[in-house]
Amino acid sequence: MENIYNYTLPKLEEYFLSKGEKKFKAVQVFEWLYKHRITSFDEMKNISKITKEDLKENFKLETLAVLQKQEDIDVCKFLFELSDGNKIEAVLMKHDYGNSLCVSSQVGCNMGCSFCESGRLKKVRNLEVSEMVLQILEVEKMLGIRISHLVLMGIGEPFDNYKNVMDFISIINEPKGIDLGARHITVSTCGIVPKILEFMNNGKQVNLAISLHAPNNEIRDKLMKINHAYKIEEVIEAVKKYIEKTKRRVTFEYILLQGVNDSEACAKELARLLKGINCYVNLIPYNETSHLEYKKSSKEVIDKFYNMLKKEGINVTVRREFGSKISAACGQLRAEG
Repeated sequence: MENIYNYTLPKLEEYFLSKGEKKFKAVQVFEWLYKHRITSFDEMKNISKITKEDLKENFKLETLAVLQKQEDIDVCKFLFELSDGNKIEAVLMKHDYGNSLCVSSQVGCNMGCSFCESGRLKKVRNLEVSEMVLQILEVEKMLGIRISHLVLMGIGEPFDNYKNVMDFISIINEPKGIDLGARHITVSTCGIVPKILEFMNNGKQVNLAISLHAPNNEIRDKLMKINHAYKIEEVIEAVKKYIEKTKRRVTFEYILLQGVNDSEACAKELARLLKGINCYVNLIPYNETSHLEYKKSSKEVIDKFYNMLKKEGINVTVRREFGSKISAACGQLRAEG
């Protein structure tokens, strides 16, 4: 029996058409799921008893179990348990512009980035569509809030679970569904070039972020295994094609690691690499963990790196540090659990 939260609206319409029913029934069911947030098919008021029984026979309304919730002033981190006992995380970050939720797309990750707690714990499996959708529904329910922005930057590489991620985006962007605007959704990839090129043709105005973290292949080879498959030059070329096709700006994420990629020479090389590209750089102070040897760059070094990029005409921001008092690094709560 399949979780009904796996179904996009078109897929649910196909289901009802295959039963000889009208497509509008799918819209009704979708609205009960996402507008009224029902917990039982029996709560659907304008659905016939026959249809309710059919739904109960063919679908389940399974949710996620909350194992832990850690809170700081502007962040709340959740550890969820899936039906098979695996664990994933989601992180809510409170901004002045709204509530942003960072969700996971896989159990573990095979990309093997050396600074990442998620990469230390290898990929077990892809998340189902429902398991991504329910991260939003459960957080909104628990905190009594509305998620205004969503980032796929949690555990896993979204483009390594491409089909399910695109179905997930379809559901949360659907006006009859969660109704989250495409421009408020960001997908982050470590640089799987074929999927970047596929993503640029999806027709949605979803934001793209590239986890770069190095200005050259020598450093990136040491930090990110993906660079052995797709060199920086290939990633940059794919990004340029993406921008040309979509007319959308791309974000480059750059975690600053003490003595590794935070030198003045690195800043200058990064500026040269990105010169003329419609992008901005998001400098990220590193969240240290007990399992990995990397250290956070000092505020002085971060400020100097920022100012050098700014001087070279690169649009750049420094990400606010969230949850320094909790297990804030991606995958850290799961690793400790």
